[in-house]
Amino acid sequence: MHVFVTGGSGLTGPAIVAELVAAGHAVTGLARSDAAAARLESLGATPHRGSLDDLDSLRSGAEAADGVLHMAFGGDFADPDDMMRRDRTAIETLGRALEHSGKPFVSTSGTLVMPLGRETTEQDEPDPAGIAGFRIPGERACLDFATQGVRASVVRLAPTVHGPGDYGFIGMLVATARKTGRSAYVGDGGNRWPAVHRLDAASLFRLALEKAPAGSVLHGVAESGVTFKSIAETIARALDLPAVSLTPDEAAGHFVSPFMATVYGIDAPVSSAHTQELLGWSPTHPTLLDDLEHGDYFATPPS
Repeated sequence: MHVFVTGGSGLTGPAIVAELVAAGHAVTGLARSDAAAARLESLGATPHRGSLDDLDSLRSGAEAADGVLHMAFGGDFADPDDMMRRDRTAIETLGRALEHSGKPFVSTSGTLVMPLGRETTEQDEPDPAGIAGFRIPGERACLDFATQGVRASVVRLAPTVHGPGDYGFIGMLVATARKTGRSAYVGDGGNRWPAVHRLDAASLFRLALEKAPAGSVLHGVAESGVTFKSIAETIARALDLPAVSLTPDEAAGHFVSPFMATVYGIDAPVSSAHTQELLGWSPTHPTLLDDLEHGDYFATPPS
């Protein structure tokens, strides 16, 4: 299969491109810079110059492919409405290029669109008022193409996609602990976060492209809920720092921003049982706590 990929040169994207190439697929990746193009070429993919705002480049890339994998998501988090607009417009452009073709179209969202406080499944409805509600219009835009002759599906990734070089939520936690001299959690730390290793996420995206039925909602989650206290305590041991409980008000001043303090305090467990059964996906790579203990999160202090 010739796959057109957006977001292939980011943090998770290269693992997915490498997975596709290793499985025998030809990959063309959207590249908005020379560095992105070079990264894609190093993975065995062909760069396609353009950006999410260059709709002609999106259209031509999709039209030339046998399937599309959309991972790119950009903009200013201070303006979620603009991010939502850009994502939805890109998805609509890609999807229209595939209409009535029967080709696969896999788009990316996050499990934080789901209701909080209980373990949710792929069959549950997302929460438009939730912390990641701005991702929902993109999900719906993609899934709408399932009625237009496109094998459209959505992969919701766990907020923690861990692995070497991770600079996401967990990398930020480690950096904050180094800076402040303590590894913190909110309240009793019993709130749960889903997690997935980057290489397990890569195999899920490949399977979704190869065989997900039209209209599928898939959860990229290997662990349904890791307690935040256990994450903070693992970081504390590695850095020889105290693990401390903070009130929500204290957390707002401790973490990178009040928004991040809110994110770190939410209880958001998610199941992927249906996804695993539907696609035969079996996560096999290290768990989040294993990765924290034996990976590279503490190898090099920040400069």
